[in-house]
Amino acid sequence: MKRATTTVLAGLIGLIIVMTSAPAVAAPSGDAEPDPQITAMLEEVPGGIVIDSRHAVWPELAMELTVFADRGRSARSVGSCATNKICVYNGVSLGGTSALTFSTCSNHTIPSSFSAKSLANARTSGYVEGRSGSTVVATVYAGSWANASGLTTLRCYL
Repeated sequence: MKRATTTVLAGLIGLIIVMTSAPAVAAPSGDAEPDPQITAMLEEVPGGIVIDSRHAVWPELAMELTVFADRGRSARSVGSCATNKICVYNGVSLGGTSALTFSTCSNHTIPSSFSAKSLANARTSGYVEGRSGSTVVATVYAGSWANASGLTTLRCYL
């Protein structure tokens, strides 16, 4: 009798293991296609690495592209741009569907496939100029942001 109980118990444990592991098999794979904005940016700017379907990085340029999952996001604050980062959004008022993030204070070129419409400076000092060619379109001091269309480059000052 004890042997039959042990066999039934082992069978139940095996069934529980199979049932609880099924969702892991059904989980979506990491092979999702990159968002079209990431694909366009990778074609224009070589050296990018796709992290997942909504995130790519260019280590040599200290640049990241994030495509937001929720395309209906409302306006965002500088707080969404991590400390010591400079962020450029493809929507006004720090909104839109994606953002480029720069981790160094330097001169940065904004790829033409990215339509920059606003800029955040989450650094603790200095300022960033958003430029269209050689014309300064916006100057953003530490801890603030501005709407700025047509940006082609950023120039950061300590």
